[in-house]
Amino acid sequence: MEIYRSAADLEAALGTEIGPTDWLTVEQSRIDLFADATEDHQWIHVDPERAAGGPYGATIAHGFLTASLVPYFMNKLRTIEGIRMGINYGLDRVRFPSPVRAGARIRARATLIDLRKLDDGAVQVTNRVTIDVDGSAKPGCVVELLARYYFADAAGS
Repeated sequence: MEIYRSAADLEAALGTEIGPTDWLTVEQSRIDLFADATEDHQWIHVDPERAAGGPYGATIAHGFLTASLVPYFMNKLRTIEGIRMGINYGLDRVRFPSPVRAGARIRARATLIDLRKLDDGAVQVTNRVTIDVDGSAKPGCVVELLARYYFADAAGS
């Protein structure tokens, strides 16, 4: 777990990879709950019997389910202290190079790839987050996560 206390700490971390996290198992029950929440009940996600004969040999997690776990993993990788507020600002370049089969274990690592100081006193950071799939040569998800942090002191120092 990395701890950052200022914009200067974040800036010093540019280009540094943190992680990986511990493994998290993606159970069929989580996939089913995500399907219910998003109304995406495609058989490749929710029908284990049919999916067994499909292209992946099992049901797979929705790509957006995998991406939705990025904040969970980021909270396991780092803490930012001394902020009044932190917000998710968006995502860039979301890719799903490999499926995440039901029952697979995933973990994440992140690299801070950009930092910009904004006029309103916020610091905008971009982290490239890679979600590894146990036993797969390719990651299940690679995303650039944009976040804004407002430090308690307006200068962010």
